[in-house]
Amino acid sequence: MQRSALRHSSSIFAPVVTGSVYFIVATMALLISRFEGGLAFIWGANAFLMAELLTSRTRYWPRAIMACAIASTLATALFGMGPLAAIPMAAINVVESLIVAIICRRFVPDRRIIGAIRPLVVFIIALCGVANVVAGVMAAAVASFITSVPFGASWLQWYSGHVLGGLTFAPILILLLQGECGRWLRDTPKRVKVEAIVLLALFTLAIVHVFFWASYPLLFAPLLPLVLIAFRTGQVGAAASIIILAVVGGAATVQGLGPLNLVPGTVGARVQYFQFYIALSFLLSMLITAELNSRRRLFLMLHDSEARYRAIAEHSGDVVLNIGVDGIIRYASPSAAEQIGCAPDLLIGQSAAHLVDPKDRRIVIATHRRALANPGVSHTVEFRSLLSGGDPQWCEMVSRAVVDERGVASGVVSMIRDMSRHKARQQALQDVASHDSLTGADSRGAFLEKLEAEILRARHGARSCLLLIDIDHFKAVNDRYGHGAGDRVLSAFVERLRPGLRGIDSIGRLGGEEFAILLVDSDIDRASMICERLRARMVAPIPVGEAGSEAISVTFSAGLVRLDGGSTRSAMLEAADKALYRAKHSGRNCLRLAA
Repeated sequence: MQRSALRHSSSIFAPVVTGSVYFIVATMALLISRFEGGLAFIWGANAFLMAELLTSRTRYWPRAIMACAIASTLATALFGMGPLAAIPMAAINVVESLIVAIICRRFVPDRRIIGAIRPLVVFIIALCGVANVVAGVMAAAVASFITSVPFGASWLQWYSGHVLGGLTFAPILILLLQGECGRWLRDTPKRVKVEAIVLLALFTLAIVHVFFWASYPLLFAPLLPLVLIAFRTGQVGAAASIIILAVVGGAATVQGLGPLNLVPGTVGARVQYFQFYIALSFLLSMLITAELNSRRRLFLMLHDSEARYRAIAEHSGDVVLNIGVDGIIRYASPSAAEQIGCAPDLLIGQSAAHLVDPKDRRIVIATHRRALANPGVSHTVEFRSLLSGGDPQWCEMVSRAVVDERGVASGVVSMIRDMSRHKARQQALQDVASHDSLTGADSRGAFLEKLEAEILRARHGARSCLLLIDIDHFKAVNDRYGHGAGDRVLSAFVERLRPGLRGIDSIGRLGGEEFAILLVDSDIDRASMICERLRARMVAPIPVGEAGSEAISVTFSAGLVRLDGGSTRSAMLEAADKALYRAKHSGRNCLRLAA
């Protein structure tokens, strides 16, 4: 929320004006409501100082406080309890206002006391629960010492007069000093202004009737039009209606007229009842306007958000879906026709799971539930779509929950992007990484992963073997015919071996002229037979020259080991390598079994 701009009073006359206003308000309170020789029953001067501090920069506070302290001292000395109490009461008045201002500045970051419920609650707690509890004790001590009014009665007079005066007048003065009234007059349409004038005029007639003409106590009667004014005209209209109520009702109460004169007790007691009535009426109207303001701001935010959302959804290449808690599609963007091959209107009312290949539905549904359970987090999942026609296409979906006014997830917004090309490129890169570029055999890393998986199967009873082979005298081929011929020999070597292997077997190049073959579900005897079959396929020479002008006879030595589920991959390779070493030293072109 945007912060409220604070007033900057740089004029040397600003403190004089502030002090003069405080003096006038304090003098009126002392002359009008000091009925029993003690403290005033009505005190709006501190409400003015609070409003001044809450709407101005802190650099102005010392001048405003000093001016109001002087004004309070003069008013108390001339019209209150006399010079002896003037300075202590001035200090207490300043402390009360300063406590409220400091607490509100600390706990209301946007500096708007009026217009929202939370800042208003902070102001009420600061005024009623802290400032006047502390200041009331000090003021009652001074008053009971100087006057004949007991400490308890003095504290009650101070607390009620200052709390009710602050609740009634401080918010209104804050509106005035923040320029809300001027903005309302400047920005409000003429029709609304006329409606406000009519409503306030009717409200004035109702107040005059209740306090001057009615034969029955009808204090409840103004509440309905007060609420209506708050709804129709906002906080400025509510403040104006409270001023009318305070002026008309206050004049009647002081003159001994109106329903409050039915209350037994002194004039001061009836004035306190009236202040209580005014304060409750004002809080009622302010809470209503604060809630309306919050809803109005929320509506504007939602309206802007909806406009941006529609613009993005309707012009985005990605598919945007609104999905309910039950998984039913509530909205589908126009791009659905192009991206997933289905018109948006046909998707609405359907289960989003119908878009997903059955193999991927479980993970997609789980992602939907996680998004609902964690509204503040975006969740991503990849799945295959069913509606694109032909082979299922890969899609990426990013989902985020939408919450209602209670913060409870009411659905999910999902953006779906076609990532088939990305998946194809990813698969191509994986294929490149998992295959030897020269021979097409598995790369060393890919083969070792398969070997690890087969050892794990062996732990559960599978019988498989590892065959390690090495081309005999391959260095001589490179030395005599060149590395190009050597590469052709390696490629042809793998091509000849492949037809002798089953589809479940794997061949990998471990490095140079060394290869490994994983013989799945084969015991030692069967693996030995396969090895001999492979050796037979190498009898014919391999052509290496141009148009087959030269050919090279190739043989290989081999070491064979049965996979042991209790051993490691390294142990199996080492055992096969030792068997291969013995085959090379046994004259080559032979197979040896691991010990």
